[in-house]
Amino acid sequence: MSELTFTLLRLGYLVLLWVFVLSAVAVLRRDLAGPRTGRKRRRKPEPATVGGPPSGPVPAPAPMVGGGPRSGAPTRLVVVAGPLTGTTIPLTQSGILIGRAPSCTLVLDDDYSSSRHARIYPQGNQWYVEDLGSTNGTYMNDQRIQGVVPLPPGVGVQIGQSVVELQG
Repeated sequence: MSELTFTLLRLGYLVLLWVFVLSAVAVLRRDLAGPRTGRKRRRKPEPATVGGPPSGPVPAPAPMVGGGPRSGAPTRLVVVAGPLTGTTIPLTQSGILIGRAPSCTLVLDDDYSSSRHARIYPQGNQWYVEDLGSTNGTYMNDQRIQGVVPLPPGVGVQIGQSVVELQG
């Protein structure tokens, strides 16, 4: 092999090695930066707690009024975005616990959700969503919620990389 060929092979190997190193750094940087969920930060979000139950201890979920679902009332919780898109959970009088823990009603295999991330539960004729002190937060209408917030049907709730909503 000529010396020129040997030198070109060494340079090609060096370039290939640098491409590998830079791509590995880019992947690590993207993973450390956190989730990119498309949330737009136009202004500083404020906790959406107006209109919810009074502050203080949250009472246990009460049974729904009436024997069955009313017309127009939500009957299921649907995952509309994320790894579990299309998953449906029927709504009952008990709440739905969402998170990574195996004991949750909806188990998310997501690094951006906490083990006990959020809870969706009925009280009277209204459904509520409650962030359970998650690290990355629970978002509704691009606003981070804190505490208990009323959840109307058809409004998406973002938990990690997944979005769930109540549907009729």
